[in-house]
Amino acid sequence: MKKIGIIICGRYQTCGGGKCFRALRERAGAFSVYPKDETVEVVGFSYCGGCPGGNIEYVPEEMKKNGAEVVHLATGLVVGYPPCPYIREFKEFIEKRYGLPVVVGTHPIPLKYLEMHKKLPFWKDINMEELAGDLMKEDKAVMESYN
Repeated sequence: MKKIGIIICGRYQTCGGGKCFRALRERAGAFSVYPKDETVEVVGFSYCGGCPGGNIEYVPEEMKKNGAEVVHLATGLVVGYPPCPYIREFKEFIEKRYGLPVVVGTHPIPLKYLEMHKKLPFWKDINMEELAGDLMKEDKAVMESYN
């Protein structure tokens, strides 16, 4: 069994996690790394605390106490507008402070967001393709189904 934590963007702090949990069930997006026959348990679900991410200092610790083996930074941090300016720092801090691997992404990027973001210069400036590259490899039909 794999135990994971999910941290979402503060802009979406009231999100019920529908796309994330759907993707986990379907093993789509960043959850495609988990075999379908492996049980995955969400042991923590919280938001970053809003810019500049005050919850990042303590939420991963609580997740780790609950058995988290990996933390996922939700797709909303990648394709919200604008994308999270602290996403790299969050990843680095959690990995160094708590020794937990961090995966950038949860559910597939909705195709309409990906197409728009690719037209904007900041997308290349922040090198999101490198940071969340696995999300970009999703089948376009699957991305469209998350619109």
